[in-house]
Amino acid sequence: MANEKRLDRIGWYFITPACVLLLFFIVYPIFFSLYLSFTSTKGIVSQFVGVKNYLRMFGDPMFFLALENTFRLLLIQVPIMLLLSITFAAILNNKSIRFRGFFRTALFLPSVTSLIAYSILFKMLFSYDGLVNNTLIKLSIIDAPLQWMSEPRLATFVLVIAMIWRWTGYNMIFYLSAMQNISEDLYEAASIDGSSKVHSFFTITIPLLKPIILFTTVMSTIGTLQLFDEPMNLSQGGTTASMIGPDNCFLTLSVYIYNICFKYTPNFGYAATVSYAILIIIALLTFIQFRLSGDREEAMRKTLERKGGVR
Repeated sequence: MANEKRLDRIGWYFITPACVLLLFFIVYPIFFSLYLSFTSTKGIVSQFVGVKNYLRMFGDPMFFLALENTFRLLLIQVPIMLLLSITFAAILNNKSIRFRGFFRTALFLPSVTSLIAYSILFKMLFSYDGLVNNTLIKLSIIDAPLQWMSEPRLATFVLVIAMIWRWTGYNMIFYLSAMQNISEDLYEAASIDGSSKVHSFFTITIPLLKPIILFTTVMSTIGTLQLFDEPMNLSQGGTTASMIGPDNCFLTLSVYIYNICFKYTPNFGYAATVSYAILIIIALLTFIQFRLSGDREEAMRKTLERKGGVR
């Protein structure tokens, strides 16, 4: 007994520094930022204002513009990226394909590329006299170079393409790992029953990938709602120095928080309020995704029970 207490005490000695750091750098900032959201903090002067920051947020056109831009990227980029990820994973899981390792590595490499490096790359590719415009002109698809980074829709398209290029391979690895853990016996049994490969993919692979699909969907949603690096690095300043991209098309919620804190007159209280707005939106969307996923699973189970597939 004495020896067990001694071992417990030694264990606490080891984890105490980590607990202190966790408390100081994570737990304390969370609660302090919540307090800040109820204050008007400019510089070192802080004044408690109650819910005025939240009321201001609901009447702030720039906040709603940032929210609209963020959700536009979320609804366009995330589904395309995840669809491509699962498609590439299914293709590269085929053992008959040669050089699978090379293609897997090539698709994954963009996710470990420096943000600055790949931002510069896309700026060069989509510049007025860049490779994309020159190629499209040579193929007679366009007659004159397009202003990719000067028109809101084209600039948003470039941002979406950049994000898909960077994160598709990252999510593909999750799907590929899950597919390799699916027993081949299931596919063999389905083949004996006359099921085609496409039918087996939708009736075996997709249902078994459900936890990974939910995980990647939730993480991609969180990442998009917190999007900051890509818009800031790809932005060329728009038509005025105060804009993020043409007509503020690159203004996301995280970029707006940065502007409130460091670009405009600093107001850390209002910035904390917008931060908690992101937190609430993420929590709601995550809850909805988990709920919908649970409803689909229950519906599938009941269908199988009616057909006698589950005893």
